[in-house]
Amino acid sequence: MAVKFYKSENQVPLEMHKVRVVQKLNLLPVEKRLQAIQGAGNNTFLLQNKDIYMDMLTDSGVNAMSDEQTAAMFTADDSYAGSETFNRLRRAVKEVFGTEYLLPAHQGRACENILAEAFVKPGSVAIMNFHFTTTKAHITRCGGEVVEVVDSKGLQPQSDDPFKGNFNLDVLKETIEQYGPENVAFVRVEAGTNLIGGQPVSLENMLAVADVCHKYGVMSVLDASLLQDNVYFMKTREAQCKYMTTKQIYHLLADKMDIIYFSSRKLGFGRGGAITSHNESLMKSLMEFIPLYEGFLTYGGMDVRSIEAVAVGLYESLDMDYISQGPEFIQYLVKELDDYGVPVIKPAGGLGAHLNCSEILPELPHNQYPAAAVAAALYIAGGIRGMERGTVSEQREPDGSERYAELELLRLAMPRRVFTLSQVKYCADRVKWVWDNRDLIGGLQWTEEPKVLRFFFGRMKEIGHWQEDLAEKFRMDFGDSL
Repeated sequence: MAVKFYKSENQVPLEMHKVRVVQKLNLLPVEKRLQAIQGAGNNTFLLQNKDIYMDMLTDSGVNAMSDEQTAAMFTADDSYAGSETFNRLRRAVKEVFGTEYLLPAHQGRACENILAEAFVKPGSVAIMNFHFTTTKAHITRCGGEVVEVVDSKGLQPQSDDPFKGNFNLDVLKETIEQYGPENVAFVRVEAGTNLIGGQPVSLENMLAVADVCHKYGVMSVLDASLLQDNVYFMKTREAQCKYMTTKQIYHLLADKMDIIYFSSRKLGFGRGGAITSHNESLMKSLMEFIPLYEGFLTYGGMDVRSIEAVAVGLYESLDMDYISQGPEFIQYLVKELDDYGVPVIKPAGGLGAHLNCSEILPELPHNQYPAAAVAAALYIAGGIRGMERGTVSEQREPDGSERYAELELLRLAMPRRVFTLSQVKYCADRVKWVWDNRDLIGGLQWTEEPKVLRFFFGRMKEIGHWQEDLAEKFRMDFGDSL
């Protein structure tokens, strides 16, 4: 139920938790921030945490754990095999998804690796609403191809459509027929399309995708990493879900999909991952890869304390008071930015707010990496670390040419139960300053470019001296203030 304020001009999200443990933050002077981002090769992944005020790089593994999660970590069973800790995780997955079979892995991309090893063959295709970086890397590594069939509305930066992550069902059918069902490794539904703004998928569309898969005899796979955010949007934007419980939605999806996997660094507020299903034969085909890549079947590369925290976190992912916190704070930030005139993806999705850097820097070409440039500028302006989700996050074509991103986004992730409202307002203020000084921002060029997942550890440098000019303008506007 929404809480309204009696004496407030603007409604604001209300924290449904209290803070009992704190971590000190640092806010460096702008000159030090300039040095830090240049020392990191203009890659926010290479910044040091001690130099960051607001870490909005990701929501993965950085969510605040509850008191019950922390307490559960002290009950962990360290047994290598037959661990009671694993049994508690299995019971939690059974409660949340209703599924019988469970394979643990150390995080979501480990699940993707196992799925790719088991099902992707040279020449096969994986069809999805939209790709994610690690998902695509595992599929192409195994000789497969990714085909995206997100509805065209998903690539429109601003619209009033509530479910921009939906599949185009007609194109899905055409794609299966074009390649032949026997050549489709699987159809992957990403519940909360990460790279196009965390946009949700409707329950109606997910169920229809599963029906299409069943009709053609193609395996359906649900990436449930962002499912808790997606379920929030289902319940608040989709009429048929309004009176359904979160558990009913989870169970319905699990009943329809052949395989579900998730990163519990997102779903469950902990650190780990898992693959689950009703289908015993499919799970047995995956089982042999767990000891090979992850560890034994009862821990899958996770430490037992993390497993205990994940088990409790999965129960918490059914609680609307918990799962509302991310989307509602993101919505607040998106509205603030939109009111300021900053180009931002609308409607607000899950995971974070997404700046539309193609509109912030319309004259900057893709090969000078506008989203990465805005990320560097925002760190200089406020000590805020976001994540480039544009062309840098793509990988080059086999011939060495750039694959330009559909959208040049800077993601400002909103870790769950972490930031206060004043910090969110500070973020909006510094983004507004970057927007007002966008004419100072220039491009970037590679100095070190890895061949795979270059956004993690590649390095770039500014073209010209725009970063020094930006820092000088900040000092002129803010004086001695940080």
